[in-house]
Amino acid sequence: MKAAIITSPGDGPRYGDFKDPEANEGEVVIAVTAAPISPVVRTRASAQPISAEGDGFVAGVDGVGTDATGRRVYFLFPKAPFGALAQRTLVPEALTVPVPDGLSDACAAAVATAGLASWVALTRRTPVQTGQTVLVTGANGSAGGMALKVARHLGAGRTIAVVRTHEKLKGLPADTGIALDARDADDRLKAVFDDGVDLVLDFVWGSVAERLLAAATAGRGSPAGEPSRRYLVLGTLGGATVPISGYGLQSSGLEILGSGIGSAAVGDYLSSVGELLAVAQREGFAPPHEVRPLSDVESVWKRSSDVRYVIQP
Repeated sequence: MKAAIITSPGDGPRYGDFKDPEANEGEVVIAVTAAPISPVVRTRASAQPISAEGDGFVAGVDGVGTDATGRRVYFLFPKAPFGALAQRTLVPEALTVPVPDGLSDACAAAVATAGLASWVALTRRTPVQTGQTVLVTGANGSAGGMALKVARHLGAGRTIAVVRTHEKLKGLPADTGIALDARDADDRLKAVFDDGVDLVLDFVWGSVAERLLAAATAGRGSPAGEPSRRYLVLGTLGGATVPISGYGLQSSGLEILGSGIGSAAVGDYLSSVGELLAVAQREGFAPPHEVRPLSDVESVWKRSSDVRYVIQP
């Protein structure tokens, strides 16, 4: 079968022939119809070790396809060395979820890859309460844009989009937008935290988080107690580490949490994707994505992560 094969993690995948999967008890072979290239796909492909045999592995952690009965399913975490970016893959049967009939394969894959992180964060890690204010960093990205919609759907009363440059604010479904290249950006961040931000969904971390944390903790320490607010880390595209003031945490009521596989169980992701896909069908969620054939995977892999690609074998 054809697949996106990783033989040297630093070089990305090559399009070529890979052995066919065979299912054992509790496993299912999926004929893949759509699989996304997301930041986590790229990260895992660069970190996963090559087997001693040197045959490599297939990239991709999730997607949509059909099982042996013809049922359309979303699948998560194929069994190594198989991956989602292939004509067929091997998945534990327990890690599949039916896809609603009203969603195309490509749209279902795009919705899941863009929206699952925020859905898990706002329903499992820190359930959003009706009327709360949610701030999203990297809001112009596929996951950030979906996070704004998910937050509003789940009951947020106000959403705030934070992006790097002014032009990236265009068209975002947020009540307030802040571009970090503006001269008064840090003052505006301080102002929105003074007004009240209940939840932060940070897809960026790094220097962006440093500025947000400074705004969230500056000038706090009320004797009456500061309001509780939670800062959820969902991605680290902007850098892996951030300097944090211990006093700022002591005086602000701010809590920093991670949200991802490990801090949330795989079972939570599976139940969440079923919920998300059902809502996407009703609400018409359709995050921006570009569909490309599997044969283009080598060229697409090297392009900007600002575009969410969905690969169809």
